[in-house]
Amino acid sequence: MTITFRIPKVIFILFILSIVSCKSEKKETLPVEKPLIQAVNYAKGFAIEKLGSGVTILKITSPWPNAESAFTYALVPKDKQATITLNKDAYDAIVSVPVERLVVTSTTHIPALEALKVLDKLVGFPDTKYVSSEKTRRRIDSGSIKELGNNESINTEMLIELNPEVVVGFGISNENSIYETIKRANIPVVYNGDWTEETPLGKAEWIKFFAPFFQKEGLADSIFSNIQRSYDEAKDLAKTANTRPTVISGAMYKDVWYLPGGKSWAAQFLQDANAHYLWKNTSETGSLSLSWEKVLEKGQQADFWIGPAQFIDYQNMQETSEHYAQFDAFKNKQVFTFANTKGATGGLLYYELAPQRPDLVLKDLIHILHPELLPKHQPFFFKPLN
Repeated sequence: MTITFRIPKVIFILFILSIVSCKSEKKETLPVEKPLIQAVNYAKGFAIEKLGSGVTILKITSPWPNAESAFTYALVPKDKQATITLNKDAYDAIVSVPVERLVVTSTTHIPALEALKVLDKLVGFPDTKYVSSEKTRRRIDSGSIKELGNNESINTEMLIELNPEVVVGFGISNENSIYETIKRANIPVVYNGDWTEETPLGKAEWIKFFAPFFQKEGLADSIFSNIQRSYDEAKDLAKTANTRPTVISGAMYKDVWYLPGGKSWAAQFLQDANAHYLWKNTSETGSLSLSWEKVLEKGQQADFWIGPAQFIDYQNMQETSEHYAQFDAFKNKQVFTFANTKGATGGLLYYELAPQRPDLVLKDLIHILHPELLPKHQPFFFKPLN
């Protein structure tokens, strides 16, 4: 807001009073600007609004599953900071943009930074050993991205010394003492809830969450549109298949078999690949916990086994549990995994890149389940067990 005096001559005291009152006037007028809603068509956990003043309002409605409160952030262009005053009480954080230095806390954040060509802005990351991207690993190895410990106990002293302009975090609740320490150092913390999305395109659309921090909204829209188009084309291709194979998933941990719920991200992939996932009618958005007997009862004759947890070869599976060998998919060598596609330090590429590139996941599954439809496709994530 620029202060303009309409009276040609104003005494000094009125000039001082007008400056003092400016902030209170902002608090009353700026929030009632008519916002321009930015398109977010698949993701359910965030919304973006643009104000005429140039401020971007970022609302996170699903920072973690079943969250009872939302978070609202204001992103203020650096070149307009002198003319804009915000009511700080109305926002959970105010960030100056474009951001030149940031810290992110999940490997799922990294592909968006790479796609937006702002990886050079990343100065710190916890648990760098889990990062698979070759490009990001080079920056880690060169010291351009500092190791910050792990997410449960981030080295806050080192983080504060890096002086990032924003920290993009994630959490399972509103209680995070580490983030509170960071905020007390006047470093904004912004929650990212991409992992709570239940659909492949919903997760991928979170690239639009990152774009306003770097004033790259147009690029993000273009990137997501291409991913959406590629995904929808693959989905339409899968519908032309003459067969609909049956699929089981997951594996046992101790005596419990964990597998995707029927409303989960993983189950949606199988549905879009025109497969009959045998637990598609369950209502869980996360994992199901079953006994091996229950899984055998329903899935013994399934055509394919997609995603057997951490296993990468048949021998290790059978040594771990003889029950696995009772399934037809195991006997017929129709088990496929993402666990053998790893980065240089052992991180799984699927956990990092798959949320950003669901079209590649879907094409992998179509190639496996309907090989006649994509015979020349080179598997990216899912490959046969050794």
